Amino acid sequence: MRTKLKLKKFSWFGALLVLVFTAVAIPKQSSAQDQDQEDPPSRVARLGYMEGSVSLQPAGEEDWVGAVDNRPMTTGDKLWADKDSRAEVQLGSAVIRLAPETGFSFLNLDDNTVQIQLTSGSISITVRNLENNDDFEVDTPNLAFTVSQPGHYRFDASEDGSNTVVTIREGEGQATGNGQTYTLHAGQAGTFSGTDSLNADVEQIGNADQFDSWSETRDHRHDYSRSSHYLAPDVVGYDDLDDNGDWRDDSNYGHVWFPNHVDEGWAPYHEGHWDWISPWGWTWVDDSSWGYAPFHYGRWVSVSGRWGWVAGPVAVHAVYAPALVVFIGGGPGGFGGNVGWFPLGPREVYVPSYHVSEGYVNRVNVSNTTVNVTQVTNVYNTTIVHNTTNITNVTYANRSVQGAVMVVPQHAFTSAQPVAKARVQVSPQQIASAPLSGRVAVAPTRESVLGAKASTAGHVTAPPAAVASRQVVAKKTPPPPPVPFAKQQQALAAHPGQPLAKHEVQSLRPANTAASHPMVKQAPPGKPATPTTGHPANSGRPGQPASASPASQPGAPPGNRPGTPPAAANERPAESNRPAPAQPNNRPQPTQPNNRPEATPNRPAEPPARNDRPPAAQPNNRPEPTQPNNRPPAAQPNKPEATPNRPPAAQPSRPEATPNRPPAAQPNNRPEATPPNRPPAPQPNKPEAAPNRPPAAQPNNRPEPTHSTPPPARNDRPPAAQPAPRQTPPPSERPQQHTPPPAAAKPAPAPPKQQPKPQTPEEKKKQEEKKPQ
Repeated sequence: MRTKLKLKKFSWFGALLVLVFTAVAIPKQSSAQDQDQEDPPSRVARLGYMEGSVSLQPAGEEDWVGAVDNRPMTTGDKLWADKDSRAEVQLGSAVIRLAPETGFSFLNLDDNTVQIQLTSGSISITVRNLENNDDFEVDTPNLAFTVSQPGHYRFDASEDGSNTVVTIREGEGQATGNGQTYTLHAGQAGTFSGTDSLNADVEQIGNADQFDSWSETRDHRHDYSRSSHYLAPDVVGYDDLDDNGDWRDDSNYGHVWFPNHVDEGWAPYHEGHWDWISPWGWTWVDDSSWGYAPFHYGRWVSVSGRWGWVAGPVAVHAVYAPALVVFIGGGPGGFGGNVGWFPLGPREVYVPSYHVSEGYVNRVNVSNTTVNVTQVTNVYNTTIVHNTTNITNVTYANRSVQGAVMVVPQHAFTSAQPVAKARVQVSPQQIASAPLSGRVAVAPTRESVLGAKASTAGHVTAPPAAVASRQVVAKKTPPPPPVPFAKQQQALAAHPGQPLAKHEVQSLRPANTAASHPMVKQAPPGKPATPTTGHPANSGRPGQPASASPASQPGAPPGNRPGTPPAAANERPAESNRPAPAQPNNRPQPTQPNNRPEATPNRPAEPPARNDRPPAAQPNNRPEPTQPNNRPPAAQPNKPEATPNRPPAAQPSRPEATPNRPPAAQPNNRPEATPPNRPPAPQPNKPEAAPNRPPAAQPNNRPEPTHSTPPPARNDRPPAAQPAPRQTPPPSERPQQHTPPPAAAKPAPAPPKQQPKPQTPEEKKKQEEKKPQ
């Protein structure tokens, strides 16, 4: 009994503790959630590869400038790949490639959403990973497509915005527009036309064109990268490390990557420039082709005088950082107004200069190095909570490494100039005495936002006005458009070097446009619909007929690329419609066997003609005794043959290609058959012209069936392989060969050959004299 009472008391006491704990925990959790709303995304995109002329419009700006490799991209950034140009944008979980004349932007990019705007052109997307709560959406002028599985996707939007072609090589997704939803599966291509109503036609995909092949080649670099064994899968740009350095194991730091294409005395964060990219603020953009992953993830260490990069833990989700450095000076004090910095070393805490929560500081550090969480918490409490990023009582390993610190004038820093050319020499004593900070107290300028090619504003190719201002259909509501830098500049100057918090940016938006996006038309809820199947009315890519679309062009824009099938597949039906005179030259002999069966069902009296076609392979099968019997049947199809030859317009390729091919296989037989076989002088030319000239020579054959002796016309074609038998009959019998079959089989004409010639009166008189009296 006592045991039961004790248990009952304990259960009541436990329930009370749970209630108290819940009451205390809920406010803390809510507070943490409020703080998390200010955290920036843990991922951004990278402009990782370009060919030709590619232009960038930073978020919220109106100017287009020349794009630069390794620039981070986020919500609101736009790209334009001009004619004969291509670009590649990399995410941790996906990669997006732009074909020539393509307009692209991010309507939204955060930890769980990738929302792409395609106003015109073609993009190829490889989705490598898709979590259950992830949204991956591609919005075009007439539909919104939701990717529901990892795979390979292609989107082609027409120049006028009326058509979109979606091709799925692997994966699955749904196209939504005007209240309708169509589901596409792997191996299918959907052509969606119309803006007021969405019409869909689905067919099987064909072979890849050059843009697809280029995309596949780029995917292979990532899929077979050696560096993937040393890094978390969502680290952006690690495949560029393979050809530019080697991995070595270090007893103190584990796997370390050493670059091998750098000059003597090289140090990290020494060749590149600084951009201002919201909401992170000052962001490093490196000049090296491989210079993305080692400058936004991990830490740098000097080993035996050589710099090596130490990546974060492989099993931890990677968190992007704008630059993993410590700043020296900047602002009114330190270095006389110059700005300096050096890279963080392993196990050193990164202090963000932007508004973040304690949880974010933990994530960004734990994902990028092996660090003590308690140490991270202490740094967070002493710097961020107290609204100061000054770092005291911390010894940084790389601060004392010779050549590690880079110092430039403040103007060079804010105008996105290459820092290597603007470097200022400072003494070790100055470096040792200068204050350290996680934030450089320098306000950005317009050049900071436009980047290293700010001077090209207004002097680069940009999308046509109709493309740049075109709305797209969106299923998921994107965030409001970014606020221009000009509206933020005054507030940014009040707190130099610190980006505005989200609620501060929101207050700068006009109240009536806070929840609207002028580039987006919200799609109504869609109901499942069934597309038509087969070839659409216009099988070409949007805006162009199939006949005018060369799939061989690299990255052909939508108007230049044939429908999902390759160009070769589309040419087949086109060939069957071509006029007959072009076919003999377009259809080589190897394709004859496929055409013969097609022509057979269209010719009711063709069987004998079928026997005539292969005579080149059977010249010995028709000896003299069989010729008289073979000629009549061979002659009979001559009349039907004239019949199918007369309507060649209805069947241009099949009937005409059939008579042309046998003669092509018997060129040596024709001259032999001509002299012995054709008694009338005009007749030999007619049959011979018939097989050699498809429809043009056939009018000479048509009068021939009107003769009373048509059989020789058909006999003239097959006997081409039997010249010897036709030379044996005496000339007196040749006319009889043109009689109908019953007369040709009778031997009646032979007796007249034996009758005596008429006698003259002199011969009769001599004969009577010779008679016995």
